[in-house]
Amino acid sequence: MTEATPKLAWKGVTKRFEDRTVLDALDLSVAPGKSLVIIGGSGQGKSVTIKTAMGLMRPDAGSITLDGECIVGLSEGKRRKMFSRIGVLFQGAALFDSLTIWENVAFRLINADGVPRKEAKERAIEALEQVRLAPAVADRFPSELSGGMQKRAGLARAVVAQPEILFFDEPTTGLDPITAAAINELISNQVRRLGSTAVSITHDLASAQTIGDEIAMLHNGKIIWRGPAAELNTTDNPYVRQFVEGRAEGPISHAV
Repeated sequence: MTEATPKLAWKGVTKRFEDRTVLDALDLSVAPGKSLVIIGGSGQGKSVTIKTAMGLMRPDAGSITLDGECIVGLSEGKRRKMFSRIGVLFQGAALFDSLTIWENVAFRLINADGVPRKEAKERAIEALEQVRLAPAVADRFPSELSGGMQKRAGLARAVVAQPEILFFDEPTTGLDPITAAAINELISNQVRRLGSTAVSITHDLASAQTIGDEIAMLHNGKIIWRGPAAELNTTDNPYVRQFVEGRAEGPISHAV
C-alpha cells in the first residue's frame, strides 16, 4: 500500500432497492489512520454505505477497496479474513442478552480467533477498563447495565481485537447529552490509541465534530460536501447549512 492509497474507498458504488436508488455512483474514501464521519438525513443511504463496506450488502455497481484491493464479492474464506481486520460498534450496542458482558466483549476472540476462554476473559477485562468499566462489570449481564454502560461494553467489543478499521453506527443514539459526550470522548481516545481508520454515521452533529477528522454529507446517494470537522459550522454549502441549523426550508425537502 502506498501513502496515496486510501485505506477504504467506494468507487462509483450504486445500490438500488426495487425502483429506488439509495447510493448513486458514490465516490468516497478515507485515508489510513483518519476518522471520517458521514452525516445526512434519514433514508439518504448512510447505513447502506457502511454495510456495503462491511460486506453485509453487495452493491449493484462500482467497487469498494481495502488497501487498494477490491472486497466486493469475496469468497467466504476471504470475507472472514477481512472481518478479522474490522471492529464495529452497532447502534444500540447489540449485546447478546444471554451472555455475560465479558463473553460479549470476547465473543469474536473465542468464536472466530480461537482464543482460550481464560485469555479471552483477561483481554475482555482489559478492553472494558479501556472504556472505563470496572472489572466487576465483566460477570454481569446486559440487562443489569444502563444504556451508557451497554454502549461502553459495545465499544470494548469493537476494539478488543485491535482492528485496523472501526465502524460506528449512530454511536450516541438514545443517550442523554452527558453520556453521549462521554461516549464520544471514549471513541476518540480509542481510535487514537489504536491508530485505526474510522468510519462513522450519525445524526448527532456534536458527535460528528468530536470523533471526526473530516465530515462528509450524503444526500440523494451522493456526497455533496466534504471538509474538516471544524468547517461544518462555517461552510456556506446550502445543504449543510439547512441540516446543521435544522431548518424546514431549504434545498432538502421532506415529505410530511
